[in-house]
Amino acid sequence: MAKTPAHERPLATNRKASHDYFLLDRFEAGLVLRGPEIKSIRAGQMSLQEAYVRLEMGEAWLVNAHIAPYNPASRENHDPRRPRKLLLHRKEISRLLDQMRQRGFTIVPTRVYLKDGRAKLEIALARGKKQYDKRQAMATRDARREMERARRRKD
Repeated sequence: MAKTPAHERPLATNRKASHDYFLLDRFEAGLVLRGPEIKSIRAGQMSLQEAYVRLEMGEAWLVNAHIAPYNPASRENHDPRRPRKLLLHRKEISRLLDQMRQRGFTIVPTRVYLKDGRAKLEIALARGKKQYDKRQAMATRDARREMERARRRKD
């Protein structure tokens, strides 16, 4: 696996997304933020645990993502769970909308990172996993882990 450059290290990740969904296409979206929000994100005070992406009237919105209030800006702080607009090209939004309508996919935020000083959100077109898919993924991960342990014992 290739290392991500230092300017693209994730500040917040949604680890549960890969457990609950098959992640297919990935897109990079900009975030429309207020002043104190970017400072909180840079400090690592963001959570994508219950977040999702909603498409309405030709716009994409990040809903239910938590960005903690920034203490030094107490007077100008924001609502931690307010909806935030995502910056995507019109073609990307229409493609996402088509996939959601035709195939029943959902859009899941996977990680937030800084790129050239700007906060970017990686979103993925996803299909939900069934319970047996999750068990199978856990079994293959455990088998891989056991093989790695056995290989280290031999060396």
